[in-house]
Amino acid sequence: MVSALKKEIPMNNADLAETLVSAHGFSKADAKKYVDAVFAAIGDAAAKGEEISLNGFGKFKVKDTPEREGRNPSTGATIKIAAAKKIGFTPAKALKDKVNA
Repeated sequence: MVSALKKEIPMNNADLAETLVSAHGFSKADAKKYVDAVFAAIGDAAAKGEEISLNGFGKFKVKDTPEREGRNPSTGATIKIAAAKKIGFTPAKALKDKVNA
């Protein structure tokens, strides 16, 4: 358990690559290429509007959000918020179970 005084450092691409090096004996350069390639493939598929399903991990899905009205917090004036695409993530049951174990 992490102490309330200790700040957690998030895992990044280099940490993932280091995990591959430790677990599978890849070179650091190859591991970094593999990690970068996986995220590039996920990003490319999402940019095309495709759903990315990773068994045991979860799904990335692109969702359309319609144009809507909002308020400028400083002036209170009504503004239009443009339609946009967002990417959502739904964890798989196996991942939820692992996190909640």
